[in-house]
Amino acid sequence: MGDTASVAVPFSVFMHRALYDPDTGFYATGGAAGRRGDFVTSPEVGPLFGAVMARALDAWWIELGRPDPFWVIDAGAGPGTLARTIDAAAPACAAVWRYVAVEVSDQQRRQHPPWVDSQAALPTTPVVGVVLANELLDNLPVDLHHAGQPVQVREGPSGFVLEPDVNIETCQPDCTGARAWLREALSLVHRGRVVVIDYTDRVSRDPWLRTFRGHQPGGHPLDQPGTQDITVDVHVAQLEAVAPVSSERSQADWLRDWGIDELVEEGRRIWHERAPLGDLAAVRARSRVTEAAALLDPAGLGGFTVLEWIVNAV
Repeated sequence: MGDTASVAVPFSVFMHRALYDPDTGFYATGGAAGRRGDFVTSPEVGPLFGAVMARALDAWWIELGRPDPFWVIDAGAGPGTLARTIDAAAPACAAVWRYVAVEVSDQQRRQHPPWVDSQAALPTTPVVGVVLANELLDNLPVDLHHAGQPVQVREGPSGFVLEPDVNIETCQPDCTGARAWLREALSLVHRGRVVVIDYTDRVSRDPWLRTFRGHQPGGHPLDQPGTQDITVDVHVAQLEAVAPVSSERSQADWLRDWGIDELVEEGRRIWHERAPLGDLAAVRARSRVTEAAALLDPAGLGGFTVLEWIVNAV
């Protein structure tokens, strides 16, 4: 990021470079989700989240009249964990789907399963299907304002500083990157839906801007760019300025609506039947209980918000 020396840039430019610069950005240099990474998202908890998502995809495919192909566009796919867990659940729509895993990081795309269409950007041709974005929008660049004035970032002799010199937590975020992404995603879907899962300003959290490194809180967002994740609360009202939300639920409610409790009970039954064998099927079935607890926790992943935009619903 040395090319920004003495040149003030919008915070969105700084954040984009800190996260996505192809040489020095956080995601280009090894930052990742997962138990061995820097943070854990719902797919990394275990296969249960993908199994519930597979149920939803089948229902949406049927709702659309079983189109062939049925596009599933996994935006911000990371190393492909969600794709693998959905596929492992064997949804019926997999017989006709075209699964596109969109990930800007070359390092992460190299880990995608071979059966996905791995891309660095969203497709441009209108599709019939679903665009999924699980914990993507919180990583998209925001602009900052303070007292109605834009706040920029400048690199000085001792590191990066805000200009004017204000407390970043007193700034107001403008989710420019998230709104631009939503416009693009909605323009891509001819029929179907856009589904966003993230932490939003609907749930009280403090602060609204956070950093992570190695499963621990990181430092100030301007410190050592490229070495830590930078995330922000997604402002729902700003997204609704693009298009009204069709459905808004907590992740816990959304998972329950799509049958997570039924899958957990099935897991308990399999465990009781196969516990004497102690095989992999028994262990996986038993793990559903602990996975569900994490996915439904209202103080954690269960408190995330699921937003859906339905396009030309039939």
